[in-house]
Amino acid sequence: MAGEWALVPLGEIVQNFDARRIPLSSRERRKRQGPYPYYGATGVMDNIDDFLFDGLYILIAEDGSVERPNGSPFVQLVSGKFWANNHTHVLKGPGDKETKFIYYALSTVAVRPYISGSVQAKLSQANLNRILIPFPRDERERRAIAHILGTLDDKIELNRKMAATLEAMARALFRAWFVEFEPVRAKIEGRWQRGQSLPGLPAHLYALFPDRLVGSELGEIPEGWGVRPVDELAEVFGGSTPKTERAEYWASGTHHWATPKDLSRLSVPVLLGTERKITDAGLAQISSGLLPKGVVLLSSRAPIGYLAIAEVPVAINQGLIAMKPRPGTSNLFLLRWTEATHDEIVSHANGSTFLEISKSNFRRIPVVAPSVPLMAVFDRLSRPAHLKLVELERESRTLAAIRDALLPKLVSGELRVKDAEAFLEKAGV
Repeated sequence: MAGEWALVPLGEIVQNFDARRIPLSSRERRKRQGPYPYYGATGVMDNIDDFLFDGLYILIAEDGSVERPNGSPFVQLVSGKFWANNHTHVLKGPGDKETKFIYYALSTVAVRPYISGSVQAKLSQANLNRILIPFPRDERERRAIAHILGTLDDKIELNRKMAATLEAMARALFRAWFVEFEPVRAKIEGRWQRGQSLPGLPAHLYALFPDRLVGSELGEIPEGWGVRPVDELAEVFGGSTPKTERAEYWASGTHHWATPKDLSRLSVPVLLGTERKITDAGLAQISSGLLPKGVVLLSSRAPIGYLAIAEVPVAINQGLIAMKPRPGTSNLFLLRWTEATHDEIVSHANGSTFLEISKSNFRRIPVVAPSVPLMAVFDRLSRPAHLKLVELERESRTLAAIRDALLPKLVSGELRVKDAEAFLEKAGV
C-alpha cells in the first residue's frame, strides 16, 4: 500500500503568510517584553508585547542549513497568539485538522532538493510551494492520521506542562528557604506566631529554622548555617574525550558518555541517556571514570549553565562539570543551588574565545549551606516531585519513539489507521 497516496505540491493546499513576517531586532524585543512568543527559524527567541498570528499554524525554517536528521525541514506546529520573524515561513491548511496533517506530512519530506542559493542556502517561498507531500484523497483518512499522531503529541505536551509545574514548585521552595530565608524572616517578624502560612512549609518544620540572621561573607544568613565552598558539599569532576579515530573506544559502546549537547536537548533537568556511548577501553581513557547515577551535571563552557541530574551511570567530556554529593548533601539541593547561582558561576569564568569555568574555580565558589537535618527535609519534600519528573520524561520519550515510528508509515500509506489504532491499544497508549 506504500506510495498509494497522491503527492501534492504544498502550495496547492496551504495558505502562505510570508508577507506578514516582520523581524524585530534584539534591542526592540528587549523594549517590548511581554507574554507572546516571538519565533525564529528554530523556536522561540523571545517573548514580546504584541502578536501577528492567532490560531494553529505551521512554521518552517527558511535557512536551508536548518533541517532534521532525516533531511526534512525544521517544522514547528504552534498555536495561540505569536509573532514570527522573516527567517521562518508561516503556513496554514484549510482547517486545524488539515493543518495538523500537513505538519506531520512535511515532517517526513526531505527538503534538500528544494534548497537553492550558492552563497546562503535558502528555502524560498517559490520552492516551498513546490514541495511534494503525501496527501490521501479521503479527508477522513487525513483527519484520522492527524488525530492518532496528535493524540501522542498532546500527551507529550501535557507531560511537559506537568513537568514545568513541578519545576516551578521546586524552584519556589528552594528560593523561599535558601535564598530569601522566608521561614527565618517569618520568625523574626513574628508572622509564625500569628499563624500566617508560608508556601511549602508545614508548621511543624519551623523548628528547624533559626530566628536570627547573622553577618557572613555573602551577607546576612540564618544563624547556625555556614558558608562553605562547593567542594565541601560535593566531589567535583571533569571529563575528557577518548580519541574519536580509535574504533575500540566507540564501536558497540555500552557506557553513557555525556556532553553539553546532550544537556542542551533536555526540556527538564533529567538525563536518561546520551547520544554516544563508549566501550570499556574508552572509559579507561577518562580519569573520572564512570560516575554514579545521581550526579549533577553542569555545562562549563559554550554556554555555561545547561543542567541535569544523571539518572544513569555516566562518563563525561571536558565540557561538563559533575558534582557527586558528599554525605549529608542532597543532589536536588545542588541542582537548585547551581541553577539559582548561574550569574555567580559565570562571574568566575574566563577565556578569550568563549567563557569557561575551570574545575578549580568552580570548587571555590561559596555556598550558603543549611544544617544537615534541614537539607534532609528539603530532599524528602522535593524527592517525590523529582521522581515524578523522571517518570514523565521516560513516558514522553516512549510516546515520542512510538510517534516517530508510526508517522512515516501512516503518512505514506504503508500503515493503515485501524492497524495503528490496534497497535496503540495493545501498547496501552
